[in-house]
Amino acid sequence: MTFLDLLRFVAGALKGQRLRSFLSALGVGIGVAAVILLTSLGEGTREYVVSQFTQFGTNLIGINPGKVKTMGMPGVFGGTTHKLTVDDAEALRRVPGVDKVIPVAMGQARVEGNGRGRSVYIYGVNHEATAAWKFAVAQGSFLPPMDPHRSGAFAVFGPRLARELFGASSPLGQRVRIGGWSFRVIGVMEPKGQLLGFDLDDAAYIPVGSAMALFNLEELNEIDVLAVSSDAVQPVKEGMRRLLMARHRGEDDFTITTQDEMLATFGRVIGIITVAVSGIGGISLLVGAMGILTIMWISVHERTAEIGVLRALGVRRSVIERLFLLESVVLAVAGGVFGLAAGFGIGLAARVLVPGLPVRTPPGAVAAAIVMSLVVGIASGWVPARRAAFLDPIEALREE
Repeated sequence: MTFLDLLRFVAGALKGQRLRSFLSALGVGIGVAAVILLTSLGEGTREYVVSQFTQFGTNLIGINPGKVKTMGMPGVFGGTTHKLTVDDAEALRRVPGVDKVIPVAMGQARVEGNGRGRSVYIYGVNHEATAAWKFAVAQGSFLPPMDPHRSGAFAVFGPRLARELFGASSPLGQRVRIGGWSFRVIGVMEPKGQLLGFDLDDAAYIPVGSAMALFNLEELNEIDVLAVSSDAVQPVKEGMRRLLMARHRGEDDFTITTQDEMLATFGRVIGIITVAVSGIGGISLLVGAMGILTIMWISVHERTAEIGVLRALGVRRSVIERLFLLESVVLAVAGGVFGLAAGFGIGLAARVLVPGLPVRTPPGAVAAAIVMSLVVGIASGWVPARRAAFLDPIEALREE
């Protein structure tokens, strides 16, 4: 028998048991669809976070008060032995390889102007923030260079905040009140989007000294340092650690985090979650394999007489084995193709219903789904195929 003859025989057998064949393939399809969807969500989330961080460059280093491994969340619970101060930030400029230093003090306050008001995040920074964070000014200018210890009545708006308060009119030169304090708007930023839930477009930027006075802060929330290059990140990190420990009487009461470390940590978390949830899809595949195994075993029993006729006509055992093995593989692959289509379809529907949902199917997942379908078909059909091939033809004909 040629391969085409085998396919015709298998098609006839599956056509004769449509519902049984469909249910067998459905089990595999559900498993493949689950694996595709879960890996797509995991990969999409990973790429989304990577894009969020890398939009600020790869040589940005963050310093937070507190030690993560002992405090859990730096600078939030319990304070630190020594606070991160503006003087600490200025001292970091002496570290070789440091290009920019941005002291950051932030809080939430109501911004009022043009008869309207809006509660947004206020970022206290210096004039180097645009270069370090890769921001661009759309109108006017950013904060001028000034002593970070001093207050300044200048404010720069994010584009959304400017639009909400002033509509289509330009806010440049207008007086606004931020937390009750008077500021003059000198610039509007270009759109930057969101970073992990923080809308950078719906915010105001003021001098760091003004922010510390406005929010009554004695310490900085963060210090961002821009290294001269990606290769200089690790040497700069070690230099900053030594300098800050010397300033803090030898205590390592701060946390220095590079972009690569943040992405590596997140990648490990996403990897663990993806493996865990993909295991759920694997269980579905196992259930589908057991379903095919059961169906094929029953099929061999029901078609014993048919097998006997084939053997009596001189069909070799190897051909009988290939017939039933091919039938199992066709069922599994059909289920796999159905699962792929369902996974892509559900992913597309999710993106339409939830705009911005990070869903991306890696090509490796598609190839793995097809391979898994083949493996399921071979593994679940091999035993029934062997049983069919080694049936005694005389005993098989007696069944008729």
